Amino acid sequence: MSMAVVGLAAGMALGFAGYFGGFGAFLLVAALGLIGFVAGKFLDGELELGDLFRPRERDGRRR
Repeated sequence: MSMAVVGLAAGMALGFAGYFGGFGAFLLVAALGLIGFVAGKFLDGELELGDLFRPRERDGRRR
């Protein structure tokens, strides 16, 4: 599935949540979507848990 289709589905889900549930539901769906995205990246091996908490170097080099 292409990223455009995934983005379309996420946008539609957020739109329905905002329309039927109000702004609170919109924020809840957005937060759960973000958590699911990060979990998916972690399970695919594209993200390590240390990447979320380790400070980044400005020039891209590690010490």
